[in-house]
Amino acid sequence: MSIDLNPRSLKNSSALTWQQWLPEFVLLAMLWGSSFLFMREGVREFGPAATAWVRVTSAALMLTPLMLWRGELPAFKRTWKQTFVAGLFNAGLPFVFYAFALSHISTGLSSILNATTPLFGALIAWLWLGDKLNAPRIAGLAIGFGGVVVLASHAPSGLSLDAHNTNSGAAMLACLAATFCYGIAGSMIKRHLSDVPATVTTTGSLWGCTLLIAPFAVAAWPEQTPSLHAWGAMLISGSLCTAVAYVLYFRLMTRTGPAHAMTVTYLIPVFANLIGIVWLDEVFTPWMMVGGAIILLGTALASGLIGRAKN
Repeated sequence: MSIDLNPRSLKNSSALTWQQWLPEFVLLAMLWGSSFLFMREGVREFGPAATAWVRVTSAALMLTPLMLWRGELPAFKRTWKQTFVAGLFNAGLPFVFYAFALSHISTGLSSILNATTPLFGALIAWLWLGDKLNAPRIAGLAIGFGGVVVLASHAPSGLSLDAHNTNSGAAMLACLAATFCYGIAGSMIKRHLSDVPATVTTTGSLWGCTLLIAPFAVAAWPEQTPSLHAWGAMLISGSLCTAVAYVLYFRLMTRTGPAHAMTVTYLIPVFANLIGIVWLDEVFTPWMMVGGAIILLGTALASGLIGRAKN
């Protein structure tokens, strides 16, 4: 999932104990971790474009009343062009890429690659916004992308859904393309939408995705009507794993600060792999453990979380 560090309304929350924020933190990781399962169930019948469209549309419909209730319609009208463009990179393209990837590789492997989001976020922020990269963060980038190389070299052979393992490489590249888009979206929001309420940014992004993906979804709409099972999976993915998850994420940011909220990235693969093993009979290989651990270490360094933890 995307990590959007919108700093508006962040509060000093040092008085909060871990018992107060941990339940929501774990619930958020469970929701985002389970999204890979629901997208897998949906893409089998909808296809990548329609899967992404149904997910963002249902999420947009659910978040819009919340935005209106909070009296944020004027902010939406003022920034709808910027949020629509940000939505292309924050949800539209990534959801299509992940829908394609989940047609060819396991949910567990996809979720581990999703953990590279802060790596691309740090790299793009350095190139675009001039954010400083000290030695530990540069080392983190190198280590994190080294973990991707480990996965690419060893994981696909046992985790491809293709009989001849022909598309696993393309699927892994699609996951990385998705996290690259998340990195662009993070810098775009920080540059142009940092003073906009998080609900407006998210809702506007989702509506932008809905409109941008619609023509492709219509063109690729399945000839056979998707089953109730597929519809249910996609509606859960949109309402719970997207709309509710974003609300939880921004609530955590305001209560605990971005450094703590961002660490949910590390817990998502745990739930995604557990769900994949239990419900989809997927396997978790030693190389996935090695590559995932390297990626998470690199991400912690590149995002500056380890350094902040010492302060």
